[in-house]
Amino acid sequence: MPSTLETLFQQFLGSPTISTIRRNHGLEHATLHVLSQRHPKLKMAGHSSGNGFWLLGDVPTEEVKTAVEEALRRMGAGEHNLAVHANCGTNFVTAGTLAGIAGALSMFGVGRRWQDRLERLTLAASLATIALIIAHPLGLKIQEQVTTSGVPGGLRVVEIIPTQRGNIKAHQVITRG
Repeated sequence: MPSTLETLFQQFLGSPTISTIRRNHGLEHATLHVLSQRHPKLKMAGHSSGNGFWLLGDVPTEEVKTAVEEALRRMGAGEHNLAVHANCGTNFVTAGTLAGIAGALSMFGVGRRWQDRLERLTLAASLATIALIIAHPLGLKIQEQVTTSGVPGGLRVVEIIPTQRGNIKAHQVITRG
């Protein structure tokens, strides 16, 4: 039986605003997967919100449109794993947080002298390395369970707006549902 805290957390994740952001984040990742399969060397990035997501990269608008459509179709057909991406910010935040905690723990009880802290450097590096090893699967699990959703539900694309700022090409993908 779920605890009160678990129930509250599930209610939070299922709230309309958070659910929309998670589904947009999942569609962003799925779109990046599709584009990466089509263009393996293309450098891309994304950012999600409650209104949709941004794709940054030198990709023609028609290519973005067909990739988003394919991603949405595939997720709707059950390929929920497309919502999880190895280069997601969730992974980087998880790794940074765990490595930072490991570094701080390694200095616990050390005096103020820099020589004392220097003596703990190998311990800090070892604990941070262990933290980074743990962070990889943990970050993917956090994406799967918290920051993305691979179930698009009624999510639909209403508009794709190409933009360019200097040398950076981007597309704003606006969603509803």
